[in-house]
Amino acid sequence: MSIEKKLQTLGGESLFDLSCSCGLEPARQRGRQGRWVYPAAMPDGSRVRMLKVLLDNACQNDCAYCAQRAGRNTPRDRFEPEELAKLFDQLVRANKVEALFLSSGLGGNTISTMDRAIATIEIIRKRYQYRGFIHLKILPGVEYSQVERAAQLAQRISINLEVPGAKRLKVISSNKNFASDILTRMWWIAKLVKDRKTRAKGHTTQFVVGAAGESDTEIVAASARLYSEYNLSRAYYSGFQPISQTPLENLPPTNFMREHRLYQVDFLLRKYGFSSDEIPFETSGNLSLKVDPKTAWARINRDLFPLEINKAEPEQLLRVPGLGPLSVKRIVKARSQGKIHFLSDLSKFGAVSRRAAAYLLFCGKHGSRQLQLFDQP
Repeated sequence: MSIEKKLQTLGGESLFDLSCSCGLEPARQRGRQGRWVYPAAMPDGSRVRMLKVLLDNACQNDCAYCAQRAGRNTPRDRFEPEELAKLFDQLVRANKVEALFLSSGLGGNTISTMDRAIATIEIIRKRYQYRGFIHLKILPGVEYSQVERAAQLAQRISINLEVPGAKRLKVISSNKNFASDILTRMWWIAKLVKDRKTRAKGHTTQFVVGAAGESDTEIVAASARLYSEYNLSRAYYSGFQPISQTPLENLPPTNFMREHRLYQVDFLLRKYGFSSDEIPFETSGNLSLKVDPKTAWARINRDLFPLEINKAEPEQLLRVPGLGPLSVKRIVKARSQGKIHFLSDLSKFGAVSRRAAAYLLFCGKHGSRQLQLFDQP
């Protein structure tokens, strides 16, 4: 089969895995440089063109939502290590890609499939002397030595949880063990990325939202635990979308706003100092689709507001809707040089004035009252 045909199959199906450094919607959007090239945000904030591809789309597992699940009638193909390494080198030399995200189905044997993935990266590193960014997916059930070698070769490694716990995994898969196949490997990864000798300095995971009947409460609790106990760099949330010829093909797709709300909570956990038990959920156990979680929290805790912008601690300002880490940093710097008098000043700090107005005082004056002046002709 031609390389183009293989990319059509193995590059196309990599779309379902969002747990690379691609951000939110860009992870689903192909770049202008090639059909299987995606705009990717790196850990340092820079952007690169990333080739996302599967080594093999055959799989021995029966995950009910998955396009590659065992028994599904779909074209199967695989790259050999030499073949994919050469292709990637050609794309790099042609200035079409700058980074690689390599994942795989489990093939006929987990250990041998992981060996082939590692061999691919070794060829890229050694023969083609590539020094750029590689994200390598760890497969459930692999050996410690394989995880260790992966951490030596790739800047980022990851294993997907897909669901928040063992109970939910049983809903979508009959032949994967949550504790031994996945969490144990994640613990290995967490230890290895701390080792100064390894190239990998971070690891991620992905949740498939809505496939197993899980609530947002479960997902958020699982994410918080991964951040605190497993030193996770980033959790990704992929709203379930039904795929034909799978057991869940008739299940309604997950509203992408639900996925978006989980990302907003994720930022609150990682960047804003929130704990998982502070996140407001509806009686269903899910996040509100109408109100963002930070605003929902602020409305519940109105007794903490309004804050005097010239005196409040940075940690307090981070709790104000419309303010983020960068705008708070700019506000603190600006008020060290003089008082901030007006709500209208917030825009130059990168804040969203209208969202913040009800929660701030400016030299004792309510921001919401100043907001009324904005609307006057």
